[in-house]
Amino acid sequence: MPHLRLSSPAKLNLSLQVVQKRSDGYHDLRTLFERIDLADDLIFTSQKDQNIRITCNDPQVPCGAKNLIYRVAQCLQQNYRVTSGVKIKIIKRIPVAAGLGGGSSNAATALLGLNKLWKLKLPLEVLVEHGRQIGSDVPFFLYQSSWALGTERGDKIEPLNLKKRLWQVLVVPRLKMYSGEVFGRLNLKLTKIKDNVNILIPCLQKNDLEKLKSLLFNDLEEGILKICPGLLNVRKRFETCGGVKANFSGSGPAVFAVVNSFSEAQALKKRLSRYYRRVYVVRTF
Repeated sequence: MPHLRLSSPAKLNLSLQVVQKRSDGYHDLRTLFERIDLADDLIFTSQKDQNIRITCNDPQVPCGAKNLIYRVAQCLQQNYRVTSGVKIKIIKRIPVAAGLGGGSSNAATALLGLNKLWKLKLPLEVLVEHGRQIGSDVPFFLYQSSWALGTERGDKIEPLNLKKRLWQVLVVPRLKMYSGEVFGRLNLKLTKIKDNVNILIPCLQKNDLEKLKSLLFNDLEEGILKICPGLLNVRKRFETCGGVKANFSGSGPAVFAVVNSFSEAQALKKRLSRYYRRVYVVRTF
């Protein structure tokens, strides 16, 4: 049976500004996405029947209709009269509900993979529109771009032609956070108006890492810390172990810091690993 194997990378948000609440209940955002080399693998095998079968090595991942991959496959079957089914094996490496976009990346990879496996020949703009219906972060992963600016719900994507590759150290505490809960705890009246998103892009172009580090921010931090105030200690641990400023990615609880080199990243990982089990050295992908 035809099969296909694709990589499904994680993301970091170097900046995330919550602009306003929308009439549909979501929020308008301005965010700078970075694709990183921490990735799952998805293995697709075509099936003669119309069944959608999902398996995963991580028991935290649902394998039925609640999985975004299942929703993608079902959507394509219904919209394009696909008579084939599919078996999709997820080899999970991206921590679940950590603010790293693992589920959204899997959904985008499923759109790309099934488009090829089922020979649908759908153009990128059609895949993006389907992706927006599945989740706000999904469109970013459909573009083959390391960097992108996300606006509206974060789902309007402007790929950025930036050559810079960053080294980062990532700590993922063992708890889950869901974006709806985090957004629900925001006080938009208290969020400060920033234009750091646009300032960060020249920093990447000019390789001005020190200025870039000082400009990283996430307006969701308020909601994250309301849910789990103890996460502030993780950020402080970065400061004591490496003298670096750390930030939350997306809706957390993942915490990351930009460092100057691979060797600095390895040294910081070694120190942080005394306190946390899930510590990663990652790079722009």
